[in-house]
Amino acid sequence: MKINFNMWGKALSTLVKMDSKEEWDALDVVSKWLIATRSAVTTVTIYACVMAGFLAWRDGYFAWLPWLIVTLGLFLAHGTNNLLNDYTDFSKGVDKDDYFRIQYGVHPLVQGFWTKRQQLRWFVVSGALACAAGFYALWYTGFSPIVLGLFGFGALMVLFYTWPLKYIGLGELMIFLIWGPIFFAGVYIVLAKGQPENLTNLWKVALAGVPFGLSVASINVGKHIDKLEEDKRKGVGTLPVKIGEKAARYVNMAALVLTYAVIVYLVFAPRYFTPVMLIVFLAGKRALLALRVLTRPRPAEPPKDWPAWPTWFSGFAFYHNRMFGGLLILGLLADTLLRVFLPTFWPMA
Repeated sequence: MKINFNMWGKALSTLVKMDSKEEWDALDVVSKWLIATRSAVTTVTIYACVMAGFLAWRDGYFAWLPWLIVTLGLFLAHGTNNLLNDYTDFSKGVDKDDYFRIQYGVHPLVQGFWTKRQQLRWFVVSGALACAAGFYALWYTGFSPIVLGLFGFGALMVLFYTWPLKYIGLGELMIFLIWGPIFFAGVYIVLAKGQPENLTNLWKVALAGVPFGLSVASINVGKHIDKLEEDKRKGVGTLPVKIGEKAARYVNMAALVLTYAVIVYLVFAPRYFTPVMLIVFLAGKRALLALRVLTRPRPAEPPKDWPAWPTWFSGFAFYHNRMFGGLLILGLLADTLLRVFLPTFWPMA
């Protein structure tokens, strides 16, 4: 079996569609895992870990090896959750026929590329590797009670996000919390070795994760609006199903506005960020486009030349997130360099 590095890059940048089992069987193990776990989306985990690493570097706690292991572990955990998500929805009869999930990427179970037993095997191996990274984090921090709590919370989320949380309208909130304040604070805590004396800035670190968490959640809320009718028919009680399309669109609009408002607050109130972070406003044009689209209901049919149907709101949210996330990383890098090498510039309040 030949390693297909081109497919690795493709799977990390776009959701791959494939109809031939022969083509699937010819792929290497890594390519299959990246495609099956929708790694073009799970890269948001790497983004969050990179930004948390910058915040730890600002305060003198960064170390390469623990950061790499924790980042890989969280990326694997995110992929593990997606494997369980597909297994659960397939077993419950949600992922079948022409359901939304099947239309935008490979679903090995629905397409007959894997059996349920094989899917579980991939889930167990992927989860075991993620747990190994978690045990390393525990060892690195001297089995810090805080890190132990985070490890337990993460395991619960992997197991119970798909059911019952997604089915009772709490999935979107969990996504905001996990890919925002929890990831930022969690990675920072590990790099600070979980010592209370090293965590004086922890609440600001958690708040610094809010903009990215909101941006990621906006994709998820948009996706759930896009498939609202399908979810309603299949009994999947996402937030849009619970509150309706119009209210969900306004929730998503609020999330996008707050994404920028929190950054402005952190620059000018506690001055935790330097003004260089305002570079994220270069993504403002994409944010305004997403906001404009959210003011109107989802069209019944794909507009002419729209390539991403059945995604609509989620497509615009993802388009914004890619640029916003990149600018946020660039801004935090510049912000960190200023804090490290010019500590008197823009002192914190």
